Amino acid sequence: MWKKKCFSRRRFLQTAGVLGTGSLVWPRWVHGEPQVQVAANGSSGSRVVPTRPFGRTGADVSCLSLGGMFDIPSNQLLLRQAVRWGVTHWDTASSYGGGRSEEGIGRFFERHPDIRKEIFLVTKSDTHRPQGMTDRLNRSLRRMKTDYVDLYFVHGVRNLRGMDSEMKAWAEKAKSQGRIRFFGFSTHSNMEECMMDAARLGWIDGIMMTYNFRLMHEDRMKRAVEACARAGIGLTAMKTQGGGSVSMESGAEMRMAGRFLREGFTDKQAKLMAVWEEPLIANICSQMPNLTILMSNVAAASNGTTLSRHDRESLMQFASETASGYCAGCSRICEGAMNHEVPVQDVMRYLMYYRSYGDCHEARGLFATIPQSVRSRMARLDYRPAEERCPQGMPIGVLMKDALSVLA
Repeated sequence: MWKKKCFSRRRFLQTAGVLGTGSLVWPRWVHGEPQVQVAANGSSGSRVVPTRPFGRTGADVSCLSLGGMFDIPSNQLLLRQAVRWGVTHWDTASSYGGGRSEEGIGRFFERHPDIRKEIFLVTKSDTHRPQGMTDRLNRSLRRMKTDYVDLYFVHGVRNLRGMDSEMKAWAEKAKSQGRIRFFGFSTHSNMEECMMDAARLGWIDGIMMTYNFRLMHEDRMKRAVEACARAGIGLTAMKTQGGGSVSMESGAEMRMAGRFLREGFTDKQAKLMAVWEEPLIANICSQMPNLTILMSNVAAASNGTTLSRHDRESLMQFASETASGYCAGCSRICEGAMNHEVPVQDVMRYLMYYRSYGDCHEARGLFATIPQSVRSRMARLDYRPAEERCPQGMPIGVLMKDALSVLA
């Protein structure tokens, strides 16, 4: 269980200041060093971000994880500050930035070798078969200047058909060689089914899945989380802001943001806090490409304030009002209705990167990986069967045409 002190909302306001509507909440120590004892080698003796156990692995991880899908080589000071504040769970992938993310981490470890042992390091393979995963792992280790990773993921799993005896043997061999400590997968699609199947397998150590205020109260997701907890699987939540392929800049969002600012924190912090209130989630992976976001998230993680019933109701109301703009990842439904002719859910995710994250380059790069023949087919298909089955009521046809317009 996450060990945290009980703080009042007044205490929260004393430790964070509001910069203005739509801005981030900064800790009081923004203009100086936080109250953390830093050793000569840059490691910290008194961190501010709490830890939680990662399933039954025996590892404790920071409840806030640094997502590595940004320009890490140019943000070395941010990595140093993350360590000082206790953000010591770092997540990257062999494909992030064409490998530059891993290379940036390697540059940091080369300069600060003593810090490597303090980091719970996660990377991912974009290849889903053991034949290619050895080469991917070797390349990742070379890039990151390390002999091992703490957790190795198969990236972007849609189902667990590939998690067979051959994959299990590969993971056991990599562990016995000391090249990985733990093994698992990440998933943006059909998360609940993947999690339930993993719990039944009995040899998956960790999962990173889409999980946020929109999904966490659904019965299927709650059952999946509980099944993983019983199986001892460590869970990392990603996509916790619940952004969608349709822009959420609306009256509903402004009302919600204003409400939370009056409480002393932002809606972005509230979304993180909602996830942390589920004790079965080990940590949240958040892309924090600058110190402003890092400080805001550290403030939310370390303060200990809990959401009120009205706060939670506000998030649930916002989720209901904006459901048609959010893809819940149930690709088996929409893509099944389209006879799997197009990767509807992937396109919705790329649109989310473009519109909610503002990451146009990443969104277009990912969209370009869809074969040209499939992209050509996208413009001709009738998406009404998928729209009729979509639980969110998304205007899929319109969004697929939008994707062709802004991402191609």
